[in-house]
Amino acid sequence: MIFLAACNAVSLFAATNLVVSLNPSDKITIKRGSALTALGFVYFMSLFELLNALTLFTGVGARFRHKYRLSCGDVLDITNKFVSAIQAALSCITGAVVCLWSCTRDFIRTKHCMSEAYAWFGAAYFFYDIWSMYMVHVQMTANTDSKRKQSKNGSSLLSSGDGAVVKKNSISFFSYCKHEPVILMHHLFIGGFGFLVIVEDVDGDYYMNVSHCQYLRGDLGDCTFGFVYLMELSTPFVSLRGILSRMKLKASRAYLVNGVMMLLTFFVCRVISLPYVCLLYSRVLGLPYLEAINSLPTGCKISICILLLPQLYWFYLMSSGAIKMLVGGQSSAKSLAKTSAAVKTEAVEGIEGSEGALGDVRKRS
Repeated sequence: MIFLAACNAVSLFAATNLVVSLNPSDKITIKRGSALTALGFVYFMSLFELLNALTLFTGVGARFRHKYRLSCGDVLDITNKFVSAIQAALSCITGAVVCLWSCTRDFIRTKHCMSEAYAWFGAAYFFYDIWSMYMVHVQMTANTDSKRKQSKNGSSLLSSGDGAVVKKNSISFFSYCKHEPVILMHHLFIGGFGFLVIVEDVDGDYYMNVSHCQYLRGDLGDCTFGFVYLMELSTPFVSLRGILSRMKLKASRAYLVNGVMMLLTFFVCRVISLPYVCLLYSRVLGLPYLEAINSLPTGCKISICILLLPQLYWFYLMSSGAIKMLVGGQSSAKSLAKTSAAVKTEAVEGIEGSEGALGDVRKRS
């Protein structure tokens, strides 16, 4: 556990040290970028394993599992979402720095080294997360199978909070890919194509051929990509929603408040942010909105479409779920009030009937 903590701290410190020494206008070389990607893998994987070790193999972790009746699969899912929230925070810090630097100068041309630096570092997260989600899927499937077997045998269920590590099922990585194709393609796109759009090296020494990079990105500055990084602002709330659900706290006030914050940040940062950036871009060029979008580099237009369309779909699902929850909650409250009123009425009628019967008895006597 100490080794994991050391790896995590050293990797983050080393990655930060590779960036803070640069000037904002400097480019990230292939050598430096490769080092950042390697450090990114070490950081995210060690953080995931460290959180799992703390939750599964310490006394504090045992009490936490027992309190919320968490299985091993629940623990891995919670730590996966926690790492996702950490990555989102790092992405938002990068986006804020890039926007404050690039958007306040030359909207179209100004660049900042942190945009490329985090593209190298953050690309590792999306490939790590594929492996992490596979581990969660394996454990959750194993937990489900164990529950079925134990319920048939009449023994206690795995969700009792013992947190025991379940042996891996015979679930291949390829079967997992078939089970989660959408999220897999999303991660490959962001970690691959999105990385290539942002990254551009100096002095003709490009990651890809020069003409290919210019075709994907053109000479566009980093202001636009800063807003893309800020799209992650809603991720901590999405992750916390999943964590609270695993902890069986859906009925809590924290779950409700977090849901409202999730909807607000998702709408602002993921639904309207990219159209707003395109509006700023059109104003700078002095072109109509659609003409300005058409003038964007091909890679940017493809990225905007692939990024924006799923956000609209996910926001629709979130909004529908929130409306159902609110309407359902109101209906439940109304039915509960009606039930309470009916019980009170029956109780009053029963008391009055008892008093009337008692009065008749007294009169007869």
